[in-house]
Amino acid sequence: MRKLTYFIACSIDGFIGDQDGDASFMYPFVVGDFAEYLNTEYPETSPSHVRRLIGTDGLPNKEYDTVIQGRASYDVALKAGITSPYAHLREYVASRTLKESPDPNVEIISDDLVGKVRELKAEEGELGIYLCGGSAVAGALIDEIDELIIKTYPVVQGSGMPMFGSGFAISDFTPDEVRSFDNGVLVRKYSRKR
Repeated sequence: MRKLTYFIACSIDGFIGDQDGDASFMYPFVVGDFAEYLNTEYPETSPSHVRRLIGTDGLPNKEYDTVIQGRASYDVALKAGITSPYAHLREYVASRTLKESPDPNVEIISDDLVGKVRELKAEEGELGIYLCGGSAVAGALIDEIDELIIKTYPVVQGSGMPMFGSGFAISDFTPDEVRSFDNGVLVRKYSRKR
């Protein structure tokens, strides 16, 4: 069974962006040894246009061959004129409002998101599924998430979009690894407690 990994950036107080999901204030932290770590360990988590800019577009996918993102996350790319932000992966966008995909590489999941994720997890293959965001999608998929990789940036927001947009429920995870970087970023890995 393939893993679903929520690979997300957040503030110290657990927000993944402002109230509208804008996380652009976090971009300046992707430098130095932290940027090298991301490019080496998780090259496929950078959007295709970024991979071209930084010269990593030829690197093979190491962890994931599929990405799932919410409509708000996908809209960031659409507003920049990019219809397939992760062209190097199979792309799925969870949306009840976007009825038709603007790109042949992007499949819209308009209903039964959990069922589709279970289908993807049941596929044969060594590479997993990258849950890119956002909050509502992560909340809907909390019971399907096998691994959390949380990139915590050294800022406090006070309010904004939480990592999980869901009702109160306890989900247990086991810490696997913590890495710190020169710029103050921490990367914490957790596995679902079974």
